[in-house]
Amino acid sequence: MVDLERHARHVMLPQVGAEGVKRLNRSSVACIGAGGLGCPVMQYLAAAGIGKITIIDDDVVDITNLQRQILHRSQDIGIPKVDSAKRFINELDPSVEVITHQVRLSSQNASQLLKGHDVVVDGTDNIPSRYLINDTCRDLGIPWVYASIYRFEGQISVFNFNNGPDYRDLFSEAPPDELVPSCSEAGVLGVLPGMVGSIQASEAIKVILGIGETLSGRLLIIDALSTTIRTLNFEANQTMERQVQESETSEEELMFQSINPVQAIEKMNKGWKPFILDVRSEMEYNQAHLNIVNHQVSHEEVLSAVDSIPKDQDILVHCRSGQRSQVAILFLLQAGYDGSSLYNLDEGISGWAAVDPDGIIYG
Repeated sequence: MVDLERHARHVMLPQVGAEGVKRLNRSSVACIGAGGLGCPVMQYLAAAGIGKITIIDDDVVDITNLQRQILHRSQDIGIPKVDSAKRFINELDPSVEVITHQVRLSSQNASQLLKGHDVVVDGTDNIPSRYLINDTCRDLGIPWVYASIYRFEGQISVFNFNNGPDYRDLFSEAPPDELVPSCSEAGVLGVLPGMVGSIQASEAIKVILGIGETLSGRLLIIDALSTTIRTLNFEANQTMERQVQESETSEEELMFQSINPVQAIEKMNKGWKPFILDVRSEMEYNQAHLNIVNHQVSHEEVLSAVDSIPKDQDILVHCRSGQRSQVAILFLLQAGYDGSSLYNLDEGISGWAAVDPDGIIYG
């Protein structure tokens, strides 16, 4: 029996009503990760009356978690996060069924753990897990809500919803896992996971109820340092030349150029002087970089570095293989850069090293 009094404020909403409350009560959500993102997600989903919440996390509570992981308390240090989160949900609403799995999501267990859920919410902190979530959800036909946080910036989107794009349409290739810093390595503003996780919970509720406009086909970017929110639109099955559209501007199509190392070198030999932007991690840059680089910034932080990137000059953007640089160009387009002056280096620094090994400086 659904407690309509508990959810009276939802019943009052015409887009939800009593039937929507009952639908939420019949739904099941898998939350992968009970950390910074998973905590606000589970708190709001449980409060909203989701009938069944599955928690998947192999970690235990550490004192450094308490700065942002709001379901856990000082007395929970050393106990499994799934147990701490379950205790919180049970205290908030005993009617919510909570299933816990103190395991790490893997290719061996992902399908078994996720099947049967209406929505999957990503609260992980590593890129390989997101590709695993994406591919498993795609195979099972389950929509999933993605988010990532890095220092002061957060990103949110919805994948595999109503034949919409999936994670690989936005990030077709992952950087090496060892070169992607986690919160423990890069730091994160404590309130940021709460901001981002709350939006994830909202997206999950909209997906379940079939109301509003979800973030399917859109990447929401939150910059807590400048208190700005931006949206990038993207499509499924995109090619190397992506069409990008800023949500707050006209519907003019913006394109960027693709160029391989041989073409770039020939063009430079004829007098072309682009601004060279390396969007790999600082660790990768220190290991090896082009001897003509003008600026280095991680592709995730490009929007915070626009003051250092000229708008009156051609810009050659590169990463290791040409994938992350495409994402960086999406951000530059969204920031108002002219697509005709943006060049993505196909094959990245790996391709350049094969053509011009003397043009690489090794750390």
